[in-house]
Amino acid sequence: MAEAEAMQLKEEGNQHFQLQDYKAATKSYSQALKLTKDKALLATLYRNRAACGLKTESYVQAASDASRAIDINSSDIKALYRRCQALEHLGKLDQAFKDVQRCATLEPQNQSFQETLRRLNTSIQEKLRVQFSTDSRVQTMFEILLDRNSEADKLEKAANNLIVLSREEAGAERIFQNNGVALLMQLLDTKRPELMLAAVRTLSGVCSSHRARATAILHAVRIDRICSLMAVENEEMSLAVCNLLQAIIDALSGEDKQEPRGKEEALVLDSKKDLKQITNHLLDMLVSKKVSGQGRDQALNLLNKNVPRKDLAIHDNSRTIYVVDNGLRKILKVVGQVPDLPSCLPLTDNTRMLASILINKLYDDLRCDPERDHFRKICEEYITGTFDPQDMDKNVIAIQTVSGILQGPFDLGNQLLGLKGVMEMMVALCGSERETDQLVAVEALIHASTKLSRATFIITNGVSLLKEIYKTTKNEKIKIRALVGLCKLGSAGGTDYALRQFAEGSTEKLAKQCRKWLCNASIDTRTRKWAVEGLAYLTLDADVKDDFVQDIPALQAMFELAKTPDKTILYSVATTLVNCTNSYDVKEVIPELVQLAKFSKQHVPEEHPKDKKDFVDMRVKRLLKAGVTSALVCMVKADNAILTDQTKELLARVFLALCDSPKDRGTIVAQGGGKALIPLALEGTDVGKVKAAHALAKIAAVSNPDIAFPGERVYEVVRPLVSLLNTQRDGLQNYEALLGLTNLSGRSDKLRKKIVKEKALPDIENYMFENHDQLRQAATECMCNMVVNTEVQERFLADGNDRLKLVVLLCGEDDDKVQNAAAGALAMLTAAHKKLCFKMTEVTTQWLEILQRLCLHDRLSVQHRGLVIAYNLLAADAELAKKLVESELLEILTVVGKQEPDEKRAAVVQTARECLIKCMDYGFIKPVS
Repeated sequence: MAEAEAMQLKEEGNQHFQLQDYKAATKSYSQALKLTKDKALLATLYRNRAACGLKTESYVQAASDASRAIDINSSDIKALYRRCQALEHLGKLDQAFKDVQRCATLEPQNQSFQETLRRLNTSIQEKLRVQFSTDSRVQTMFEILLDRNSEADKLEKAANNLIVLSREEAGAERIFQNNGVALLMQLLDTKRPELMLAAVRTLSGVCSSHRARATAILHAVRIDRICSLMAVENEEMSLAVCNLLQAIIDALSGEDKQEPRGKEEALVLDSKKDLKQITNHLLDMLVSKKVSGQGRDQALNLLNKNVPRKDLAIHDNSRTIYVVDNGLRKILKVVGQVPDLPSCLPLTDNTRMLASILINKLYDDLRCDPERDHFRKICEEYITGTFDPQDMDKNVIAIQTVSGILQGPFDLGNQLLGLKGVMEMMVALCGSERETDQLVAVEALIHASTKLSRATFIITNGVSLLKEIYKTTKNEKIKIRALVGLCKLGSAGGTDYALRQFAEGSTEKLAKQCRKWLCNASIDTRTRKWAVEGLAYLTLDADVKDDFVQDIPALQAMFELAKTPDKTILYSVATTLVNCTNSYDVKEVIPELVQLAKFSKQHVPEEHPKDKKDFVDMRVKRLLKAGVTSALVCMVKADNAILTDQTKELLARVFLALCDSPKDRGTIVAQGGGKALIPLALEGTDVGKVKAAHALAKIAAVSNPDIAFPGERVYEVVRPLVSLLNTQRDGLQNYEALLGLTNLSGRSDKLRKKIVKEKALPDIENYMFENHDQLRQAATECMCNMVVNTEVQERFLADGNDRLKLVVLLCGEDDDKVQNAAAGALAMLTAAHKKLCFKMTEVTTQWLEILQRLCLHDRLSVQHRGLVIAYNLLAADAELAKKLVESELLEILTVVGKQEPDEKRAAVVQTARECLIKCMDYGFIKPVS
């Protein structure tokens, strides 16, 4: 009865629908749905009610009913189309598109479905274009940020999206033109760290490479407010504001060296006044108690990066002169801070070192003696003005300042040590009962004894003092520093085994104590850092370094220290590793000069037995096993101010020593060594860049470039390798650079283009002329890969050069490997251009003899390449083919072609047969029946 009534209600509903009474129809269908359980009838009722929903514009109900019908029958084409129409009206175009796509699949000939499919596709594309257009995205972000009722998650997401938009020129300009700076300043007022951070980063993007916008933002936000944000006790915020200031400085000074992006920049008045104002505020931050240690570090970083000249060829050093006149005393105040005194400014572990580096850079940037004298006088006045017989704190600060300068421009520090009362005050402080005084005095003694002459003076006058402090003090911090002083004095002879300052076994005892402190995790990081400092001196002794690399816990403790936020340790760790791997420069010992020195009773340096190669190799293996590569990778990522050019050079030396054995290079690559070497090869001292480039060449020669240098980094490797193709470099560097370039050029045409762009081709060609067999072979193999590139082929096609002649003649060399590479290059060139086939026969009269030798070669790879060249010549032209057939080459091809093609010879025999088939095509020979 219920099913019959449901059918009757369905029919009533259909009649109402035909009369366009959609409400009545909906009512009938709804009643029928309550009475039936028949699935087919249910699907029809839902589908019909969906049609009513479309007519009454109840699209949500229509989509829901159509979905219920589809749940019962997934191939219900009417329900699918009705849901598509409802979803289109609801703006859910992508879902509607899927439904009509299914309809069109079920009924491909239905024009209505095809038309809807096209219309929806166009609508979706337009919606995406509008949705993702920069203007629309910026506007959307602004609406969310300006809406006071926006949820916290939405606000944060919108603020972060603005950061991304600000990095595109269109987005940056839109934010700026849409009163975005005022909005971003409102975000800074919210005091919500995540929104403030997003605002600062967005401002950085807007300023980047655009002087007009940078000037406007500097004046709108104001330099004092920017500096106050950088002064907060929040490392992430401090760094973000530092990046903002750097973006402003780069834009104002033109240091970004980019073309103005977007529209023509507005006319901006001279920016020198703004730059000077920024410098003044940074200098004021150095001595303000309101500035956090992080903020002070970032101010020093900005001064380090932007004040001294980046290139001494630039004549103008006015910024340095200005800072010396107006800020040197402020920098000296930071250098002279003693953490244990109540008057000390907020500092981090890196602050004093950054200040010492800045003093060093400023001093190096001076151009003449009067400028240096002026600099020295300011330092002298500051130090002597600080001395006060009545106030021991001031005396301690004066000695601490000298100690800081000794870590910067050492020659200047050495002059200051000669000031009346300085050395005396250091000795007096050593004897003080106050531990702070002893701490500062011992550190100053350590820094003062860097030069052998000065160390000799302190050995005479200060060793007994340091020994006394070491024995009597109960403070571990002082004890370890006194020990480092003794370590430094004990290593004054350097690597010379005969020049020992202390008794036999003393350095080993000192080193053992340093290792003990290094492994003691209960001692604070700054104190343990001094243990590494001691080892940096003591590891010049071969016994000490050999013991140290066998002490795995001590090695790993040093590596862990290198990864801590205190980056002042980097130089000491790098020095220790250079000593352990013997990667320092060693002067070549000339036997005749040694005999002469002995005859004239001069001192002759002696090498320690444990400094021989097998001991060094064993030490390298142990260091790799202990995880030295990951420590080096972490060190390379340090801030540029701390990671000085000298430290970079030391790290490059260590990497080169580690890469010496091909078996170890896989381990180095696996731990990120390949990526870490790239910045070392591009920046730093000339020696450091060459060492890093050589290490890169060793890795590139034997590793898969996609693994060693993932992504876009592989293109950065090309320039360092090309820099090694230089007559000033040694043969091994040339050879390994060529091997590395050969490996890279075999990977992709994009890499080959990069090698061409770096102007490497003339150098590669020069090495193909070399008398040295291995260099000639490596260069020829590299060229073999390079000739695949069209630009390289064009150079061979050009008239007036002997490039092709050289390759042909190299095919006639006695060296199998050279022949193989040259034949490969010639095979590819003749396959690429018919003109080169003709040119090959003109460059030398020996071409045919050389080709015949290749086709008869004992080495199958060379023979195969020779036969490919023969085929290319035969295929190029009938006349040329006739010349070849008339020679002995036909007999050679016949003999090779008749051979049984076993697994090894298959390619050779097949190519010879193809050559004979080509001759038959021309009609020069006929097949034997």
